[in-house]
Amino acid sequence: MTLDELQQLIDRMYSRKDEARGVEGTFMWLMEEIGELAAALRESPKEDIAKEFADVLAWLATIANVAGINLTEAVHAKYGNGCPGCQQMVCVCSDAEKP
Repeated sequence: MTLDELQQLIDRMYSRKDEARGVEGTFMWLMEEIGELAAALRESPKEDIAKEFADVLAWLATIANVAGINLTEAVHAKYGNGCPGCQQMVCVCSDAEKP
């Protein structure tokens, strides 16, 4: 499944609820899912961790939909030509830098 397909799937399943909740409310759900992923990474079997990654990605797609952002376009614009910091396809930024 591509990012576009994920966004379309999430839109089809949840757009009515998501639009009513708005960006702020949706962001809070995303943060809750990130917390669940953090907990799973510490103490859960791989299959449970995978489900939490899926939840985080789904909520990210949800908030992008509500905000009117196409994730494929956003990722391509930021990373399609290499690292945003050093402009290389294999990052050579120092470890102290955030690319």
